Amino acid sequence: MSFDCIWYWRSRLADRKDQRCRVLARGRMNSVLVEFEDGYLVVTSRYAVRQARPTLPTG
Repeated sequence: MSFDCIWYWRSRLADRKDQRCRVLARGRMNSVLVEFEDGYLVVTSRYAVRQARPTLPTG
């Protein structure tokens, strides 16, 4: 599984803004379980994460 999302919100977990993460599970009432690259887990609103833009290959 790849880290294909980014943390979007600055009002909650401001130090994590623009960090890559992935959605592990979706729940009721628009909630998701999110894991960051360092293993930190958080349950939050689905609006807190956005799809990351694909990285362009270098070469």
